Amino acid sequence: MTQIDFYTGAADRLLIACRLCAKAVQQGLKTVVHVPDERLAGQFDKLLWTFTPTGFVPHCRVDNKLADVTPVIMNSRPVLMEAGCFDVLLNLDADVPPGFEQFPRVVEIVDETEDGKLQARKRYRHYQEQGHDVRHHRLDGN
Repeated sequence: MTQIDFYTGAADRLLIACRLCAKAVQQGLKTVVHVPDERLAGQFDKLLWTFTPTGFVPHCRVDNKLADVTPVIMNSRPVLMEAGCFDVLLNLDADVPPGFEQFPRVVEIVDETEDGKLQARKRYRHYQEQGHDVRHHRLDGN
């Protein structure tokens, strides 16, 4: 079963996503970030370059020729890449990502907006109903 981790109380979802990607890279975990559209992918791409003045998170888009050797891949396609190549799926979409059950771990980040909380509750219930191990982590002072 896939382990699902919900991080709630995020003041800035993309910033938390950057931090979690950096942590995954430090731990040697290959991560795919599921983004719903190109606008958000562009924002996230830019933030990965600038969120820390002294660090860098190696990343690229799914169609980049270096995707096979890059630890963080951004994907906005409806169908995810070959899950067996990845350790973590970080979901930035409002919906449950297709093919999530093929990943050992899924990370969900929930902001403080009512809409964000409502969408996250739906995803949470979906994962629970499918029998996955769902964990909750409260972010404080992020």
